[in-house]
Amino acid sequence: MQNSDASLPATDVSTDSVGTVPKEVAEILLLKTTMKIETEAVKGYDFNAGIDYPQIIKSYATTGFQSTCVAKAIEIINKMLHWRLSDEQYDPTNEDDISDIEARKKTKCSIFLGYTSNMVSSGMREIIRFLVQHKLVDCIVTTCGGIEEDFIKCMAPTYLGDFHADDVKLHQNAVNRTANLLVPNDNYTMFEDWVLPLFDEMYEEQKSKGTIWSPRKIIKRLGEKIDNPNSIYYWAAKNDIPVFCPAFTDGSMGDMLFMHSYKRKGFIVDLVRDIKKLNKKVLNTRRSGAVILGGGVVKHHILNSNVLKGGVDYAVLINTGNEWDGSDSGARPHEAISRGKIKIDGEFVKVWTEATLVFPLIVAETFAKYYHEVLKVEEQRAKAVVREESVKKEEGSGTIAN
Repeated sequence: MQNSDASLPATDVSTDSVGTVPKEVAEILLLKTTMKIETEAVKGYDFNAGIDYPQIIKSYATTGFQSTCVAKAIEIINKMLHWRLSDEQYDPTNEDDISDIEARKKTKCSIFLGYTSNMVSSGMREIIRFLVQHKLVDCIVTTCGGIEEDFIKCMAPTYLGDFHADDVKLHQNAVNRTANLLVPNDNYTMFEDWVLPLFDEMYEEQKSKGTIWSPRKIIKRLGEKIDNPNSIYYWAAKNDIPVFCPAFTDGSMGDMLFMHSYKRKGFIVDLVRDIKKLNKKVLNTRRSGAVILGGGVVKHHILNSNVLKGGVDYAVLINTGNEWDGSDSGARPHEAISRGKIKIDGEFVKVWTEATLVFPLIVAETFAKYYHEVLKVEEQRAKAVVREESVKKEEGSGTIAN
């Protein structure tokens, strides 16, 4: 029977026919692999093994996509935490190198933590507070909201809401929405009642003692005054961890300074002192690591300051920005290398996700594990000292038999 479809070739073979694959098709579909792949095979977690959370997170390394980036972030942060100058060979030709082995063992990587204000608005605040409370980071860079939201939460809670809330109704009832979080406007009023008298004190100290205030010094004073161990900046002040906020007036804090300026003219907040302090900290750092949640000013401020030492040695960036609009927020770590913000031989990763999803897991496998391991070693050492002193005491009293 003649085929009525003239578009089909005359040599068309039916599915029941037996023959060879056309050479042109074979060359395309059956192309032989000539490159040897030496990386690990893709493999996810097998729940037949039970529910083992550390192993689940460990399996991220071979899961692929952003899971593998999370595993890389864990690996890099652990390198930040465990690096010591003693890991490197002493260079006698470098006059700035340290020769004393004990001093080399005590010289650590300086970890710069950056985060945007929404991190403090969310439950990430408690995780950041843990890092600061236990001196697991050496320097903080955040935004104005990252400062004030912490103090506001010391006075009143932020509540869970809904991404699709009726914003007109919220506005009419003086409730502010941050994504699916709700902040009553009364919270800001309480913050105002607390912070304005402190600005008065600082102003009087400026007049009477010549104190020159910078955002860092103001944040430290507020941390000292809050007297609340739930606060990030309570611990930053207590542990002398500097907090830099280059956009100090971009939020409620700026509103308070604006209103205060009508009462007390001439209150000076010196930004230059802070950039000098930050840059000097960078210059005095042997090795630096950056952990940055979000983008914008906090990401740029940390990486840009590290240009002075040739770039950070380690970088973990967690954000949802893309590079196609030319923003620094979305710029990948590779772009930072071109500007000297990350060292050419540095180790880095960008985890392309919203930080609240993954940072708790990352902290669990890095900072928290490191802290509890060190704590356990210190407790064992303390017990050993007690036992040793007890033995010496018994020997001295002659109660131990020969």
